[in-house]
Amino acid sequence: MRSNGNDQAEGLRRLLVLNQKQVITVVAGKAGVGRTSATINLAAALAASGKNVLVLDENQGPNNLLGRMGMSARHDLLDVAQGKCGLCEAVLAARGFGILPTARAMRALDSLDQDGQQRLEEALTDASYGTDVVLVDAAMLVMSLAEGLAGKAAAVSPSLASGAALLVVVESTPSGITESYALIKRLALKNASQQFGIAVNKAGNEQAALTVFENMAKVARRNLSVRLEYLGHIPSDERLKSAMQLGKPVVEAFPAAASAKSYLDLSQKLLRLPMQRDEAEGDVSVIIQNLIRQVSQPVALAR
Repeated sequence: MRSNGNDQAEGLRRLLVLNQKQVITVVAGKAGVGRTSATINLAAALAASGKNVLVLDENQGPNNLLGRMGMSARHDLLDVAQGKCGLCEAVLAARGFGILPTARAMRALDSLDQDGQQRLEEALTDASYGTDVVLVDAAMLVMSLAEGLAGKAAAVSPSLASGAALLVVVESTPSGITESYALIKRLALKNASQQFGIAVNKAGNEQAALTVFENMAKVARRNLSVRLEYLGHIPSDERLKSAMQLGKPVVEAFPAAASAKSYLDLSQKLLRLPMQRDEAEGDVSVIIQNLIRQVSQPVALAR
């Protein structure tokens, strides 16, 4: 029987943590708040500061990270695991950083044979070799109709969020704030996450963004016993929209733009987010074996 993607992705995340990489998962409480745009621009900003960056794209569809950059992938991580191509054919070079599509592999991990599992292990290890920062553009579960009617919050999955540093992109609207808080609550309860970096998007100015953050932080501290850290805001900027329409990061297309400066500042603050390094000791082969055992058992989603 199949497990949910969170347990699969947890093991994959551990493989990266073994190599002591800075693994940062970019998440959002709902679609359309700028998570993918933030991932692209942060990757470019980190690369511009001299970091070797790899982006894992967990999303499929025309509006995923590759699509936003006007690119398409002939191969992905699942192809590597199935022996259809080498890793170098699956990692794409884009604007100073690498992109590895992982969406299909996340969903198929529990169906891989032993050889496929071994190739997946080796591919993740090789992909992160020499990398300073791994950014994950996290996918979201599509809620069932019953969940939607019951008012359940959308959940991150299948993601490398568990145990990694977390950046929550918060849209400064009532629904954006509500959904972001619901996501933080779920991750805090499900994955025992205790610290979240917050970037406020589409705020009118710095003060408006700080007001959004302070209100969220107060509620989270009181009800969840978690810490939110304000990392900055992404201003509404026509140059940012123009750059994304060109398929380019704003730090490359318009380096003097306000949003470009915000992303450069945010990228440096992001590096200071702590990672949970529990369970980071041990042999990679042992961890992948534990992962396969996990995905062979049904695990219910946290409610």
